Amino acid sequence: MDIVTQAQLNVLIQLAEADKHFARVERDMIMRIARERNFPEEQVIQLIRNPQPIETLGALSPDQKFDYLMSCIELIFADHNVFESEVIFAKNIAIKLGFKKAVIDYFIDQYQKKSREEFKRIALTEYV
Repeated sequence: MDIVTQAQLNVLIQLAEADKHFARVERDMIMRIARERNFPEEQVIQLIRNPQPIETLGALSPDQKFDYLMSCIELIFADHNVFESEVIFAKNIAIKLGFKKAVIDYFIDQYQKKSREEFKRIALTEYV
């Protein structure tokens, strides 16, 4: 079992539910990530029904941490609505990943203005 993918999907599921409305487009994004990583759909459905506590995320590589962070930002924008509850949740995840929580405000403000590589460089140099 791919516990890194499972943990990321678990984070995204809880983020999607942070605004009390798990939008179809959010679910589709989560399922797409699972498919891309050959993570079983049945296990994703189990996570949706029973999200797990979010453990420490500090043991991830810098690339994995950035991927978690960026997928959170992409999910926030997936339904074209940025809710304060999602932003607060994402800031808590950023902290668990070892980033400064201000990285979330920066990413939201700069979304679609910078490339993924630019975001990665900035996140890993200015917000750790």
